[in-house]
Amino acid sequence: MASTISVQDRRQAALERLAGDTPKRAAKKRPAPRRRASSARSRVEAAPKVVGPPPGIWYGIIAVVIVFVMLGLVMVLSASAVTETNQGNWAYNVFLRQAMWAGLGIIGLTAMARIPYTTWQRLSIPIGLVGLAAMLGPFAPVIGGTVNGARAWIRFGGFSVQPSEFLKLGAIIVTADLLTRRSGQLNHRRNTLYPLAAIGAIGAGLCMAQADLGSAIVFGAVVFAIAWIAGVPFAPMSLMASVATAAGLFFVLSSQARTDRFTAFLDVTGNKDRLAWQTYQGYVSMASGGISGSGIGGSKTKLGYLPYAHSDFIFAIIADELGMLGAGAVIGGFIMLVWFGVQTALAAPDRFGMLVAGGVASWFGVQAIVNLGGVTGLMPVTGLTLPFFSAGGTSLFASMLAVGLLLSVARRAGSRVGRTAART
Repeated sequence: MASTISVQDRRQAALERLAGDTPKRAAKKRPAPRRRASSARSRVEAAPKVVGPPPGIWYGIIAVVIVFVMLGLVMVLSASAVTETNQGNWAYNVFLRQAMWAGLGIIGLTAMARIPYTTWQRLSIPIGLVGLAAMLGPFAPVIGGTVNGARAWIRFGGFSVQPSEFLKLGAIIVTADLLTRRSGQLNHRRNTLYPLAAIGAIGAGLCMAQADLGSAIVFGAVVFAIAWIAGVPFAPMSLMASVATAAGLFFVLSSQARTDRFTAFLDVTGNKDRLAWQTYQGYVSMASGGISGSGIGGSKTKLGYLPYAHSDFIFAIIADELGMLGAGAVIGGFIMLVWFGVQTALAAPDRFGMLVAGGVASWFGVQAIVNLGGVTGLMPVTGLTLPFFSAGGTSLFASMLAVGLLLSVARRAGSRVGRTAART
């Protein structure tokens, strides 16, 4: 409880620090009429300068992500090779595709880290529009693809892309931009609350239209987290959360098959022959690992017993082959990554950077919790990937882009140059 209060106090102190100089500047010099009539889109925070060497948090983020990506490639190979061989495919098919996306991710991460993060604030509206347009792609008759009942993929050639992963990153930028520009009107319905609710409703609604409730949950949680970090009052936030929860329950209860699937985790043993087969086999896999694990390649449940062992249930294979020690290290790594993100947000040089860093940290934290909750039987199985580990090129690439954005904020932590917050 004490740590929670401490974080809340530090969040409030950071918000006050970032807003502290604005009234003085406004009183010192009144804007000329011509500049006052300038477009609101042009009044964006100038990019804070890089100050000194990268902070320790910057190196910490890099270290965690390098370990995650390398270990993830090893586990994808271990979990997929036998299955691919049994299906008559080349054993390295999934691994090489994942390695290709990891290579692209390194390029994207490096570029995002070097580009000042305020650049994306200027492009927030185009980013949002492109993200929404991409979400309509899976419904197109030629390029749209369906996997396990979720029509959430765009297919071209031998590749497939899941646009909801990029939409999460776009939502962070768009939401952070909105709450930066409306920092003085956080309780204003028309200027702030309605646009904020629209971002969450449209994004999560498109995910649910694709029958991808997992992505809808993460999307809504990320928007909610950024709003909390920004200081949006509790009353409108609780109302939006209640409406979102009701919409999610309606989505689940609108189909008996969907209801049975999402409630199967309440009785895994009783449903182990059908609805909870995957979760039960995950139990068997994790129990087989013991303390030190069966060794890389030693899992037996991946030999056809555990469906999607290399994607959303890869944590069960990690626990089997690396044991409780390896599984604990992975969970600890996510805790460290989220902690680094929170510290970056608290030390950010401007409000937009604070909200972006907090949004990225909440994305990784919430998605890891939902995935691990499904694997361990504590939550319904939603089909969400475990960031950096599960086979899925779009998830890996988007996650690495988000890390690059986080690094861009961390690299400029401590700079107080260029904080001219736009208030409209």
